[in-house]
Amino acid sequence: MTAAARPVLVVAEQLDASADMVVDQLNQRDVPVLRFDAAVFPQQLTLTVGHAPTEPGWKGILDDGRRTARLEDVRAVYWRRPGRPVIAAAVPEPYTTWAQNQADAALLNVFAALPGARWINNPHSDRVAAHKPQQLVAATRCGLRVPRSLITNDPDAARDFAKQINGPLICKSVLGGRLPVDEDRELMVATHYVDPAAFDDGIRATAHYFQEAIPKAYEVRLVAVADKVFGGTLHTTSEKARTDWRTDYEHIEYGTVDVPEDIATAVRGFLAYYGIVFGSFDFAVTPTGDWVFFENNPSGTWAWVENRTGLPIAAAHADYLRGTCE
Repeated sequence: MTAAARPVLVVAEQLDASADMVVDQLNQRDVPVLRFDAAVFPQQLTLTVGHAPTEPGWKGILDDGRRTARLEDVRAVYWRRPGRPVIAAAVPEPYTTWAQNQADAALLNVFAALPGARWINNPHSDRVAAHKPQQLVAATRCGLRVPRSLITNDPDAARDFAKQINGPLICKSVLGGRLPVDEDRELMVATHYVDPAAFDDGIRATAHYFQEAIPKAYEVRLVAVADKVFGGTLHTTSEKARTDWRTDYEHIEYGTVDVPEDIATAVRGFLAYYGIVFGSFDFAVTPTGDWVFFENNPSGTWAWVENRTGLPIAAAHADYLRGTCE
């Protein structure tokens, strides 16, 4: 098979704007694509692969009923927040959960063993890179400024921390995601200001993640793809958006910013530390021009950044997956 004919696997939910944009860019480059959601395996997707002792990797076929791809020919995998495999309703518990875990492991681990394939991002590395407390350690090692932070379930420790900060304090979740309210609704747990005078034994109920509140001239969603970095700015025009811009999209003005070289270098070092090539980084830029790292989402959204600013983020994905950028 010629290099030009080698396919890219795009593993994403059916309704994913970022995946749509990357597929479009790959199509413009005449790169063949097999796109599917892991949720269609094993009911609508067939995997048949084998491995021989003398072979460098697994060989076989992935077939979605319309298109097929030979795994040994795959040049890259774009693993973009897919669903988990869905097992036929006729399979009862506990076998449903067992079968789902088997299907999940088969897809992921066979793909991860493809020799020479590029990834955005390999989920094995992605999961480790998503841990927020460890990110602060990695960011500091890479030369980024981070907020003073405390994780505790001790109200006395929280009060002592508040005295050390001697200024505004916020609380955020240690683990991202949403809180199920009922079968039909989920609640985003937003970053919020806290009053140390109200600290009580309720803090003992679980781990609380406190940080000093950083003064913001504006915020930056920095999207990194391999060596390329793109700075999308968010100028918030309400107090609610200033606290957590995800809670008030109507009061955000978008723009772009040139990422300072020291920040770009530190971000590339951060990616290398985790063995990933993509990340959606959240920064605040203070009124004095300092960049302060909050966190990185290694599978974070970015389509809205490109749509509002024109930054060529999808093209950078396609170039990396095709193999024309490092």
